[in-house]
Amino acid sequence: MRPTRAALLVVAAAMTPALLLTAAPALATTPPPTTTATAPATTPVDQMSLDDLRVAVLRILADNSSGKAVVREANAALDAGTPEALRAFLESGYRLARAEDDRVAILRILADKSSGKAVVREANKALDAGTPEALRAFLESGFRLARAEDDRVAIARILADPKSSDALRAAAGKAIDGTPEELRHFLEVGQYQVKR
Repeated sequence: MRPTRAALLVVAAAMTPALLLTAAPALATTPPPTTTATAPATTPVDQMSLDDLRVAVLRILADNSSGKAVVREANAALDAGTPEALRAFLESGYRLARAEDDRVAILRILADKSSGKAVVREANKALDAGTPEALRAFLESGFRLARAEDDRVAIARILADPKSSDALRAAAGKAIDGTPEELRHFLEVGQYQVKR
């Protein structure tokens, strides 16, 4: 890390502790909004000071969920150091870089041999749509729902298998109507805890 960037991080942390502390839980659970990146909702990007712009970009860099493209583009904006470069990143560069990272994440899901038919179908739909919003929607909710569809099929196969014990069938019957997380838990753990 360059010394100037380290100094900026220290200054940003010192200048805006309340902003950083109140935004940290939201950043940990959800990505920054695409309209103003991580800027305060009350200040549009085009009205932010140079220091506020730097802090907003640094907050994106500090987010552990930021991918390689986001980090690359955020660093390029900071290296340029101009208000125009920082604004361009916050207004459109961040969205496009995150879409690049999302595309890579979806391709990794497709390359995973354990991905089921519904996951493959929905991942390909998101890639075919190609918009940053479609890619993000798949990763935030589409993947979870498609995997639940595949998991229900896998549990239905257990129910239909004549070799399944009564106890396994009963557990599968309970699990099949569960949440996506309950379906996944049954397939990864629960089925092995039941007498076959």
